[in-house]
Amino acid sequence: MRNVTGWAAHRQGGPLERWDFTRRDLRGDDVAVRVEYCGVCASDNSAIDHGGAFPVVPGHEMVGEITAVGEAVTRFAVGDKVAVGNIIDSCGECPPCRAGRENWCLRFPTLTYGNTDPKDGMTTRGGYSSEYVLPEKFTYHLPEGLDPAGVAPLMCAGITTYVPLKRWGAGPGRTVGVVGMGGLGHIALKIAHHLGAEVVQFTRTADKADEARALGADEVVLSTDEKRMAEQRGRFDLILDTVGAVHSLEPYMSALAMDGTLCVVGVPPEDFTVSPFSLIQGAKTLAGAGSGGTVETREMLDFCAEHGIVADVEIMRPDEVNVALDRLARNDVRYRFVLDMTAGDGGGGRGEAAR
Repeated sequence: MRNVTGWAAHRQGGPLERWDFTRRDLRGDDVAVRVEYCGVCASDNSAIDHGGAFPVVPGHEMVGEITAVGEAVTRFAVGDKVAVGNIIDSCGECPPCRAGRENWCLRFPTLTYGNTDPKDGMTTRGGYSSEYVLPEKFTYHLPEGLDPAGVAPLMCAGITTYVPLKRWGAGPGRTVGVVGMGGLGHIALKIAHHLGAEVVQFTRTADKADEARALGADEVVLSTDEKRMAEQRGRFDLILDTVGAVHSLEPYMSALAMDGTLCVVGVPPEDFTVSPFSLIQGAKTLAGAGSGGTVETREMLDFCAEHGIVADVEIMRPDEVNVALDRLARNDVRYRFVLDMTAGDGGGGRGEAAR
């Protein structure tokens, strides 16, 4: 077994504390990654507050360096810079897996943390740690020329928004709306812009207008302005809803053009309610998307490298992780926290603050 140091919540809703634990010895197709940067995702807060497999070591947006490889590894060598996302294995045999869309594995993919690895029965522990071990298939070369800290959130927020934007045709001649401008939404703006679409940002906060335009929005619509929202009727080919709070979908269904699609990627705490007539009138589609498989993730990284796309991040030390989680819960971030896992944490300090 390999000795690892990480940051774990030992009880539901509890603070993260330093924790020494072990990872498996490398299998033939495994690589060991020294974690350098790990993004902080809203799902990390959810796992800490509602998860059941404690201790929980969160983190599924990683960038680091290969330190060891199994004897069957062919794509990586020691010293390679790599990225790791929220899926680290799958059955490899079902139709989605054979199509390279392992995120929809019929057995359910093995997640980066808080999951049971069916191959050995061990609980997976995430990237808030000094090292991660996983199969090379789910490891990706870090694109050259991109800031590694900014790449880390691409492994969750980036792939989650890239896949539906590509699938539903964001591009020249298409009008795309993005609802919400947080960790997901700000990356969606950048991607949609570089895909060539006309991009409109929906936001509840008027003071975000200048930032939205700087990120790639051609126009900003205040979603609390009923008159402006009514003017959007029948305008959009695709609307990507990234909001994780309770809200109504009806204004955005109304804003869709004939045959338009509203795709939900945020996960609010309550179910949506949509009138059947919102779908019937105009033959509209309500869809969802989440993460991506190995083929889509490699394509997303190549696209972001070509266009210089990374997340806008605030870097914090590992011992500041509880501060980051607190601020994230209050939406006090522009736009993604990333932990520098190589920074000295001092064994305590601000990271010990109560959540």
